[in-house]
Amino acid sequence: MNVHDAIENRRAYRAIEPISVSEGLIEDLAYHASLAPSCYNNQPWRFVFVKSREKLEELYKALSTGNSWAKKSSLIVAVYSEKNYDCVSNGREYYLFDTGMAVAFLILRATELGLVAHPIAGYEPEKVRNALGINKEATIITLLIMGKHSEKAIADLSSKQRSAELNRPLRKDFEEIARIL
Repeated sequence: MNVHDAIENRRAYRAIEPISVSEGLIEDLAYHASLAPSCYNNQPWRFVFVKSREKLEELYKALSTGNSWAKKSSLIVAVYSEKNYDCVSNGREYYLFDTGMAVAFLILRATELGLVAHPIAGYEPEKVRNALGINKEATIITLLIMGKHSEKAIADLSSKQRSAELNRPLRKDFEEIARIL
């Protein structure tokens, strides 16, 4: 699969089923994320790949009600960083931007491997922090819910989620997101 196809095929599916998680898969995803550009090559991103049943159960307790679908995941990646891990230039803090690029690389690699990597914001950061031993100075940016897309699991979703699952949500028009000067 080329980059264009990975971008086209990437979807934030909620209808997922568990996957087999090997250390090789985790190392592959982390490696591809590590290739993302960052300010002065600081690589401010940090990932905790959670695959143990015990830790997954702790993370499930941190999820919002609307993310109950994520409890079918057999791998959750907690993404975090700290401001002091990266450049601050003229008041611009790059750690969030740079970490976002690494997450995009990870998501595209997962897509290439036939997996779903769905970033979510609906969780309680303190519960995640405590469950994973992430320090208080860090910003927990997202959780990536990983699995394999499952047509059968669509029935378990809310009607709104089912609609988004079956039809790619509309993208904004070019004129709304870009200008040519």
